[in-house]
Amino acid sequence: MLRTCPHLSRFIPFVTGLMLVFLSSEALFGQEADTHVNAGDTAWILVSTALVLFMTIPALGLFYAGLVRTKNVLSILMQCLVLTAVISVLWTVCGYTLAFDSTGMAKGKIGISSFVGGFSKSFLSGVTAQSETGTIPEILFVAFQMTFAVITPALMIGAFCERIRFFSLLLFSSVWLLLVYVPICHMTWGGPGGYFADQGVMDFAGGIVVHITAGFGALVACIMVGPRLGFPKQLEPPHNMTMTVTGTAMLWVGWFGFNGGSALAANGSAAMALFVTHLSASIATIIWMTIDWIRIGKPSVLGAATGSIAGLAAITPASGYVGPLGALVIGSASAGLCYLFATKIKQKFAYDDTLDVFGVHGVGGFLGTILCGIFASPWFGGSGDKSYAIVQHVMTQSFAAVTAGIYTIILTYAILKVIDLTCGLRVDGNTEIRGLDLCEHEERGYILY
Repeated sequence: MLRTCPHLSRFIPFVTGLMLVFLSSEALFGQEADTHVNAGDTAWILVSTALVLFMTIPALGLFYAGLVRTKNVLSILMQCLVLTAVISVLWTVCGYTLAFDSTGMAKGKIGISSFVGGFSKSFLSGVTAQSETGTIPEILFVAFQMTFAVITPALMIGAFCERIRFFSLLLFSSVWLLLVYVPICHMTWGGPGGYFADQGVMDFAGGIVVHITAGFGALVACIMVGPRLGFPKQLEPPHNMTMTVTGTAMLWVGWFGFNGGSALAANGSAAMALFVTHLSASIATIIWMTIDWIRIGKPSVLGAATGSIAGLAAITPASGYVGPLGALVIGSASAGLCYLFATKIKQKFAYDDTLDVFGVHGVGGFLGTILCGIFASPWFGGSGDKSYAIVQHVMTQSFAAVTAGIYTIILTYAILKVIDLTCGLRVDGNTEIRGLDLCEHEERGYILY
């Protein structure tokens, strides 16, 4: 045969060598068969991590920067940029381990490990390219959760912008992350044995962990820092709505990674979370715009932008548990309630929540957390099974939301009080009049607009 097909003899060594390479690669990399890492899940969370980071820089920076006065635009952008850097380093050093170290945790067992993690993963000790969390590399999980830790204190700056000292902001955000965000994160997402997790609290992407903590913390902070000079009658309107709408659009898209990525997999849960996120934002935008249209006779650009953020914040805790019907109701309710708090309630109690962080994120996150208990029921197209008890889950959700809110208020007040007594929170009147861009950062002669 070989004599009649002389060319075939040339291929025998090649085919044999190819088989040997294949067999040897199976032997060398046989551990791939034992790994739980899924390429599709990993790719999706890589994208989601980038999307959530994009929400802080540049999206949140642009959203906030367009709403403040021209003399404070760079200070807002600077705060978002530097907070990203500071919180990222802090998360690596000790934030991640305190939030997700499960040493000593056991379901049904209450101890200190139920409220905060240990230090076994300080400086990401033991986290390698080969270590895993579920079906993704653990280092990717670290990065994904880091972006949540970054955006949460960044959200708060909108409540007391234009009047806080830069150093005090960085100090407050760092301490607040460790004393407020990290324990709430651990109790909710730290795994079986976490205080909220053991009670069956549902917080898919951060209604409690992100929006309630940031919103209620922002309320305390804006009251303690005090109102801007001239508040409320002598303040200039937002200087650049183009920046704000651009930031809004970026946040909307980035939220797909925020909520859809929280499934930690590329699956149906992620797809549903993405869809209901979009649907909630859409209906909230329409309703807030309509309220403005009826109230002032014209549809407000700022109103539409703010409404979309309210719908996004409210659906966050419920995004992995509810269906389209739940998204429509949660988005509609958030638009109405957040509008009430951002206008009537704020005016009545005269607190200067400059960019409505409490009115939108705090109230929206609180509302969405509670309504999740209703619309996760299969009766409304949610993911719950036939034994789902709505009343029980609403009570559980309400308890967690109230507990997280009270804890945040107390700790935020204590942190700010110590900083105010030692470093001072607020810039002086002259600095506020001249603007933080010049007085805090020595930026002059720039042309942005």
